[in-house]
Amino acid sequence: MRIGIPKEPDGQPLVSATPDTVGKLVKLGYEVVVETGAGATASYPDQQYREAGAEVVGPQEVWQAEIITSLDTPPDNKIEQIREGSVLIARLGVRANPAIAEVFARRNVSAISMDAVPRITRAQSMDVLSSMANIAGYRAIIEAANAFGRLFTGQVTAAGKMPPAKVYVIGAGVAGLAAIGTANSMGAVVQATDVRAAAAEQVESMGATFVAIPAPAQESSDGYAREMSEDQAKAALRLYTEQAGAADIVVTTAQIPGRPAPLLLTADAVAGMKPGSVIVDMAGGNCELTVPGQVITTDNGVTIIGYTDLAGRLPGQASQLYGQNIVNLLKLMTPGKDGQIVFNLNDEIVRSITIAHQKDVLWPPPPIAVSAAPAGGAGAGGAGGSGSASGAGGSGSLGASVDIATPKGHAARNFWTGIAAILGVALIAITPHEMLPYYIVLALAIVAGFYVITNVTHSLHTPLMSETNAISGIILVGAIISLAQSTSIVVTVLACLAILIASINIFGGFYVTHRMLKMFQKGD
Repeated sequence: MRIGIPKEPDGQPLVSATPDTVGKLVKLGYEVVVETGAGATASYPDQQYREAGAEVVGPQEVWQAEIITSLDTPPDNKIEQIREGSVLIARLGVRANPAIAEVFARRNVSAISMDAVPRITRAQSMDVLSSMANIAGYRAIIEAANAFGRLFTGQVTAAGKMPPAKVYVIGAGVAGLAAIGTANSMGAVVQATDVRAAAAEQVESMGATFVAIPAPAQESSDGYAREMSEDQAKAALRLYTEQAGAADIVVTTAQIPGRPAPLLLTADAVAGMKPGSVIVDMAGGNCELTVPGQVITTDNGVTIIGYTDLAGRLPGQASQLYGQNIVNLLKLMTPGKDGQIVFNLNDEIVRSITIAHQKDVLWPPPPIAVSAAPAGGAGAGGAGGSGSASGAGGSGSLGASVDIATPKGHAARNFWTGIAAILGVALIAITPHEMLPYYIVLALAIVAGFYVITNVTHSLHTPLMSETNAISGIILVGAIISLAQSTSIVVTVLACLAILIASINIFGGFYVTHRMLKMFQKGD
């Protein structure tokens, strides 16, 4: 099948495929045609597409391809050029405009909405909202630093001391976490708030301080925060106003798919901010005074940046991530790697994003539960952003699933803990007296290991695990020696078991390390 990469309309600097992703599509068996000048605004000249294996053609041939990928819903005159039976892959905004599914169904066009990717772990690599939010969060801090006009990092010089900038981020989703990481790396003192109490751990892992809302919202089964009650919303607004008044830079990230951006900063909150402060309203409507797409300065000297195209201000990298999201989707939908797309509607990802297929309207899809929140809890969250009508959501998602402990789960855990304790006491009772000191060493090692691991930042857990698993070689050597000298069937069985488990740890550790290193290698 042939994939067409059209030139986007004026005002959209991104392109739906880069030379790198074109090469990956060719490896999947597809033919790729790129419209002349499609990648020009993202600094990808036609020659690079040719070298990657694509054919550079005119617009008519691109829109007649069997599969067309674009950034957003094409203009009406372009939709009319799509032939029947073709596939369109784009951000179709179906949540805000469900009727778009009927348009494609009538034309017998299979439409895939990339902004409808479900919030499950398996779909993370296809989540364009997260990809764009990640870049937008970074760019938000760059724009803020440019408007702020002062250093982010604190300095002590011969002429005096300069304090660091104070940055307050509302919403610890993908965009919020990217903004937090960027501001922290530039030396600012960063604080952040999210409606999900579970986001505190994510915020602190990025080096920021979490400021909790007095009455946090819970996360719903679709991965987004539930709408706040009136009392919760008022408490949140009071907190935002208080924190904004003490900050130099405020970044707001709350967005709700298919709904207007929630109000986080009122005109009174802006009036209480210091002259020279900066607000970056990433949603274009979180601040009452924001003018979407523009930068304004209030009467009290606060700069409000209302750009809604922050990801588009880094078009090269944004295009690469968007194109890779599409590659990852087509890997899933091309099981034979033969250039033939397959609509397996039993797959929850394919079903969720396919809004029209064979003249059938498939929107909305069946719900997918990605998490569950206990009733009356403080809020449960996965590793992703969430949106709420009250405030601090965040753009995009990391797509993690969360299992919430239930009373039944606690009972089962307590039962097995009791069984383990009984077995431990029995083992100590039958152990020779001279072996008892080893149990003390084991217990101390467990306690020391627990406190060491819990103080390691989350981003280092995987490499730490892969390397420490390899240390199981010591256990393997000891088990082999014990097996060779064993005269007891019990010792023999335990030694064999130790050899098995240690071997799994060793090979597993090196396998994980290999997978991690492969992530940093060039190529597919």
